Amino acid sequence: MQQTDDLQSGPQSRPAFEPTLSSHILFTFSSALALLVLFALMRLALLTYNHESIGATPVSEFVEAFINGARFDLRLIAFICVPLVLSLLSVRAMAARHLQCAWLTVAASLCLFLGVVELNFYREFHQRLNSLVFQYLQEDLKTVLSMIWYGFPVVRLLLAWLVATLLLAWLFCSIERVTRPGRPSAAVVLSPGQASAWYRRGAVFVVCLLITVVAVRGTVRHGPPLRWGDAYTTESMFANHLGLNGTLTLVDAAKNTFSDHRDNTWESSLPEGEALEMVRSMLLTSRDQLVDADVAAVRRTYTPAPETRLPGVRNVVVILMESMAGRYIGALGSADGITPNFDALAKEGLLFTRFFSNGTHTHQGMFATMACFPNLPAFEYLMRMPEGSHKFSGLPQMLSPRGYEDVYVYNGSFAWDNQAGFFSNQGMTSFVGRDDFVNPVFIDPTWGVSDQDMFARSAQELSKLEQTGKPFYALLQTLSNHTPYALPKDLPVEPVTGHGSLDQHLTAMRYADWSLGQFFAEARKQPYFKDTLFVILGDHGFGAPEQLTEMDLFRFNVPLLLIGPGVSEKFGHTIDRVGSQVDVVPTILGRLGEPAQHQCWGRDLLDLAESDQGEAVIKPSGGEQTVAIVSGDTILVKPKDLDARLYRYTLGPTGQARLINDQAKAHSLQHKLDAFLQVATQSLLANTTGAVSPKPVVTR
Repeated sequence: MQQTDDLQSGPQSRPAFEPTLSSHILFTFSSALALLVLFALMRLALLTYNHESIGATPVSEFVEAFINGARFDLRLIAFICVPLVLSLLSVRAMAARHLQCAWLTVAASLCLFLGVVELNFYREFHQRLNSLVFQYLQEDLKTVLSMIWYGFPVVRLLLAWLVATLLLAWLFCSIERVTRPGRPSAAVVLSPGQASAWYRRGAVFVVCLLITVVAVRGTVRHGPPLRWGDAYTTESMFANHLGLNGTLTLVDAAKNTFSDHRDNTWESSLPEGEALEMVRSMLLTSRDQLVDADVAAVRRTYTPAPETRLPGVRNVVVILMESMAGRYIGALGSADGITPNFDALAKEGLLFTRFFSNGTHTHQGMFATMACFPNLPAFEYLMRMPEGSHKFSGLPQMLSPRGYEDVYVYNGSFAWDNQAGFFSNQGMTSFVGRDDFVNPVFIDPTWGVSDQDMFARSAQELSKLEQTGKPFYALLQTLSNHTPYALPKDLPVEPVTGHGSLDQHLTAMRYADWSLGQFFAEARKQPYFKDTLFVILGDHGFGAPEQLTEMDLFRFNVPLLLIGPGVSEKFGHTIDRVGSQVDVVPTILGRLGEPAQHQCWGRDLLDLAESDQGEAVIKPSGGEQTVAIVSGDTILVKPKDLDARLYRYTLGPTGQARLINDQAKAHSLQHKLDAFLQVATQSLLANTTGAVSPKPVVTR
């Protein structure tokens, strides 16, 4: 019998059995089939666990999603089976079935673990596993682990995963036994001697390698391999997401996360002069005068129209509400009774009915609202990045030089998202956080004190500022409406029912609304109330069963409400113009009425032409380079490496989005979106985003 170098003679050096090519191929094929079934079951579990997102989607679209998913699953399976394919090069390696079974069990168990994690991840974010996983791991792990422990059924999920891992080990060992040479099902074709012939193994290896390469590519077409956009073949975003493989999306996210973040910036596609001209036409009005036009993109002096000023405004209080989704706001059409206090406040103020957050996480809402800088690809965690140390043109830069006092009151720790470092650098001086509350009504082990504690302390802090005799601005940020939704035991509101998995979330939102009402009841008693502009908005929304476009638009739709002396008398009670968080600072400056030099990437929403429908550039967390621009009742969504798609949308309980074919509109919005992202990114990298030019570094 022909021998090879890897199959030595002698009873102690021989493998436990001499494999055949057919038995090894059958073992590999059977294992791959088992993995394919496993991934299909994981996809079915994700569908079942998040069944509230099914809506009116027909069964045929989910069948299509499972077919698409099998293609992505085969890519992953091909990678997992690479060691088995390489084993064809050595008889001894083919005989090491115990190692192959161990490898298959570990790989399948890891994928299953990610699948278990993804059940709640998708419910929370309406996205498959992405860079958010790594971003949370870079935060304070104690807080992250506490959020997970108290927010999700960790023990049950881990036990289910461990039991499933044992079943997987049993399954692969059973496949190994059934496919051994000599078993009836092994269908031995070649004798052990024939199996050891290198040329036969080499020929089979080449064939298997070609099959593996095709599977890894996921397609036989020319050009790029299978991409995530290939799963977007239906009208249902949920079905499209199901067609992806969470392990693969996480691997892709890791490539972006752990590469140089500048490698993931928005690539310039327009001539520099053309892009700059477009951005200036988007942001500058007749009341803006460019400053430093040769070095700064949109630095200008803004002189508000006298008739839009609110002369009674002396102070500014910005209230950033955690997860204040416009979809469930009564004043925006919801009949669920979640926000009675906000709804009552809306009747005395000015409510923007088509307003959006620039991102889908709090830190993006913070810097967009207070520093009026957009959420950009590769810089969505700006507050913690080196570029976050730049000076921007936010509220602190505008008001601190005018002698305004300030305070930032927050339920939690200012170390989270580097809030203390970022806002101190921008000019804020007074911070009241988790460790500064005395005898709070409630404090949860994850984040901090309750919203009612935060608002009660805020009322005290504002009264102190009023007593100084100086004007002031404040940022008040809520937190109770965040996973794990830890609320006081004796709730002052009725728990929400009838919304399935959203009941707990909406109960926290109702509680936050109640706390807001308590704050305003106290603030009305204070002298400062009559000359203060209150700006209430959400930091971001959250996913509703209806997913509007690839952007999941309800995660961005938030309310913006202005309450202050003369607001409703001068501007009415509602306005339908599109706006986003980068428009907040210019809109505040317009009400104060004094000329201001700034470089905000937004506009004064109350000082635009009647025909101006407004625009907003938005980007989700963890979505890499997927971006969109909202203009009036249309939205252009541009995923990375895919063609942009134009939709007409409506918001509210009956919200929907449908594709429209308007090439001229799509081309115009695409041009604006490309220019905006290109120029903003270049400005950030060049450190020219501030109200004034940074002082040059003097070298000796």
